[in-house]
Amino acid sequence: FNSLNHNMTLAEFKFIWYMEYSHRMWGRVVGLAYILPAAYFWHRGWLSRPLKGCVLALCGLVCFQGLLGWYMVKSGLEEKPDSYDIPRVSQYRLAAHLGSALVLYSASLWTGLSLLLPRHKLPETHQLLRLRQYAHGTTALIFLTALSGAFVAGLDAGLVYNSFPKMGERWIPDDLLAFSPVLRNIFENPTTVQFDHRILGIASVTAVTALYLFSLKIPLPRRTRMAVTSLLAVACMQ
Repeated sequence: FNSLNHNMTLAEFKFIWYMEYSHRMWGRVVGLAYILPAAYFWHRGWLSRPLKGCVLALCGLVCFQGLLGWYMVKSGLEEKPDSYDIPRVSQYRLAAHLGSALVLYSASLWTGLSLLLPRHKLPETHQLLRLRQYAHGTTALIFLTALSGAFVAGLDAGLVYNSFPKMGERWIPDDLLAFSPVLRNIFENPTTVQFDHRILGIASVTAVTALYLFSLKIPLPRRTRMAVTSLLAVACMQ
C-alpha cells in the first residue's frame, strides 16, 4: 500500500484477504479429510500392510503440501531492495507447490481406483507394453507442461504476448534469450517462459492425440478405451 497500491480500499483488500483465507481453510479441510479417516481405518485394522505405507505417504504429502504453501506465500511478503514492482511469490516455489499438489492428487486418484476397480489381466504383448510406456511418457510431458504454467503465472508471463500462434509479429521473439546466463531465461525471462509453455502445450496435445491413435490399433477393455478417449477430449478442451 505504501509503495504501490495507494488507492486500494479496505473492501478491495478484504476481497484479496478472503480469497487467501478461503484457500488456506480449504487446504486444512483437505488435510483433515485425509488424516482423520486414515487414523480411524488404521485403528479399526481395516488397512493392509502395503496400504498402511501408502496411507502414511499420502498423509505425509498432505502435510508437506501445506508447509510448501506457507513457504511459497512467505516469498511474496519479502521486501525486495530497490524494487517496488507488483508483489508476487517466487515462481520457483509456486511451481513446487503446484507440482506437489499434482503428485498428491494423482497418487490419491491412483490409490482410490486401485481399491475400487479390479486390475485387468491382459496379455503382455509388445504393442501393449509400448502403449504403457508411451502413456507414462505422455504423463511426464503433461506434468512438465503444468509446471511451466506455474512459471507463466508466477512471472505474469501471459501478459507479454497476446497473439497466437505467433508472438507479436514473429514466430521466435527477439528477446527470447535476453538474460545472461542463457539457462536463466528458462525460469526468469517472461518471454522465454511463455514460449516454452506454448511449445510444451502443443507437444502435450500432439502426444495425447498420438496416444489415442495408437490405442485404436490395440484391443483394449472398455474402461481403458473410455480413459484414453476422455484424455483426448480433455486435452482438446484444455
